[in-house]
Amino acid sequence: MSATPPSIGELVSALDRVAPLVKAAGWDPVGLQFGDPGAAAANVAVCHEVTEAVLAAMAAQPVDLLVTYHPLLFRPTSRLISGTDAAGRAYRMIRDGVALAVVHTAYDVVADGAADALADALGLSDRSSFGVAWGADTVKVVTYVPADAADSVMNGMAAAGAGVIGNYTACSFRVAGTGTFFAGEGTSPVAGAPGSGNAEPETRVEMVAPASSVDRVVAALVAAHPYEEPAYDVYDVRANAGFVGRAGNLPRPLPLDEFARHVATVLDAECRIAGDRSAPVATVGAVPGSGGSFVSTASVDVVVTGDVRHHDARSALERGVAVVDPGHAATERPGVAKLYAAVARLVDGAIDLTGVDADPWQG
Repeated sequence: MSATPPSIGELVSALDRVAPLVKAAGWDPVGLQFGDPGAAAANVAVCHEVTEAVLAAMAAQPVDLLVTYHPLLFRPTSRLISGTDAAGRAYRMIRDGVALAVVHTAYDVVADGAADALADALGLSDRSSFGVAWGADTVKVVTYVPADAADSVMNGMAAAGAGVIGNYTACSFRVAGTGTFFAGEGTSPVAGAPGSGNAEPETRVEMVAPASSVDRVVAALVAAHPYEEPAYDVYDVRANAGFVGRAGNLPRPLPLDEFARHVATVLDAECRIAGDRSAPVATVGAVPGSGGSFVSTASVDVVVTGDVRHHDARSALERGVAVVDPGHAATERPGVAKLYAAVARLVDGAIDLTGVDADPWQG
């Protein structure tokens, strides 16, 4: 590794390659929450959640960038005033020059992230994914160009933020067709003639883009397009969702009660159990964090997740699905440990704060 520390922006970009932020749930404030992207990240720490205990630990070993699994500023705030609430902790971190980067659901859904880490801990094989997590608002931008201009238009749109799907960039779809138009007086068509009807071969180019980038993408499209009046359409779409759950098989079927003891052991947690404790379970769904809304969507014998509400558990039981709830933080711990390992591969001497005050429930 280089002796020169990376910048905060470079590290956040590296994290984006580990867990593409575009795959995070649309409500989730992932990425750099605050800090100077150009500042050096000589000292980097990783935590599960930004608590008072984590701030106290950082006071003993200065940190430039804190990578956290859970967001600190989960909801918009209009004030940053020193205190012990989330906004107060943010103020104190900014005052002390500590930047904050969040991965949360982006890391849940990515291959080998938090969902797979939980499935690993439970010993699941032959896995599939479930539990759709729709990303940020997305649009599809469509335009029609001469074939020899398709690459330049696509490249311009990509540079403005279109065509990103996970770790793939400049993604587009093209199909050949025929465009028709009547060029009025005073026009200068690239093909065809003014004052007459024209039919020209064209290529339809489609690219997805974050809704927040649509103005830049359209401006880039128009700038790169050879026509004086480019035709284009913008559609709202739901696209390229991630999946927060993993379903798989146990090495051998176990009675639900024995399986729950296995979960309690590997996650070091007390478990709530919904279901017939003597019934055998062979297939398991695993969702890190608050996965109660997904317990009725998995085609398995039992779902392991946290924060399951009464009515979600009842709905699961009505479908013949048992539930084992070891708590929110416990289901995330395997993923947070894997997150620390990922950051430690990016920087020398990453500070491990993942075990500091990670669970508000004590006993």
